[in-house]
Amino acid sequence: MIDLLTAPFVEFSFMRRALAGCVALSVGAAPVGVFLTLRRMSLMSEAMSHAILPGAAVGFLWAGLSLPAMTLGGLVAGLAVALLSGFVARSTVLREDASLAAFYLISLAGGVLLISARGSSIDLLHILFGTVLALDDDALMLLGGIATVTLAGLAVAYRPLVMECVDPLFLRSVGRASGPVHYGFLALVVLNLVGGFAALGTLLAVGLMLLPAITARFWALDLTGLMPAAVILALIASVAGLLVSYYASLPTGPAIVLAAGALYLASMLLGPRGGLVWRLFPARHLEA
Repeated sequence: MIDLLTAPFVEFSFMRRALAGCVALSVGAAPVGVFLTLRRMSLMSEAMSHAILPGAAVGFLWAGLSLPAMTLGGLVAGLAVALLSGFVARSTVLREDASLAAFYLISLAGGVLLISARGSSIDLLHILFGTVLALDDDALMLLGGIATVTLAGLAVAYRPLVMECVDPLFLRSVGRASGPVHYGFLALVVLNLVGGFAALGTLLAVGLMLLPAITARFWALDLTGLMPAAVILALIASVAGLLVSYYASLPTGPAIVLAAGALYLASMLLGPRGGLVWRLFPARHLEA
């Protein structure tokens, strides 16, 4: 049994690289996903993952399948969409979710059009679904750097982020940190989506960010438990997805996200913090 779990990583360097990339992505993206769910911005991250596509497409048309070019393009596009949607929400009658939806749909259509016009269907599939088994040294350094920046940023802005989750009006009333913290957090979201794009593609980049964070709600009560639980669940999903894709010859990115989805379904049933089984058969209280 142990050989089945370790043999692919011992024998093949591409499996070790894929595992290292998934570890970096899990450590950085899962805590960001926890704050997204607490701030009720889960669907916003899905929109942002599509918003980076035109920037990645421009990088692809300029330099081919070059990770630095596509990463820089995706980062610029994601930050532009985030800032524009925030500006429109503060300057017009539209709410931020509506303006973000408009910009992300425009970005997604423009990105697909650019790639379809100048590339092949294989190139489009590569960008949409990623190649986690083909991570090279540059990609691993990128993912490691993103994880480091993310953890440092969350450590610096931890208290304002928690306060904004609990009582954003109070945070605005006691200082001017609300705006910088909000935009800084959006930058971390975009940064991790760009990292996820390098491994899982634009369509599945949000998978390791949100699913473990949502699943963690069934295993922990407060933020100090949610963040470690989300990271652990993301690591389990990554290892399980890599092993399933190796032995069953399945696409790796979807296998990892589906493994995270299976953990969510199991936790929804059996999780000790509000799982369905525990609600159907509650523990009996002691009576005096």
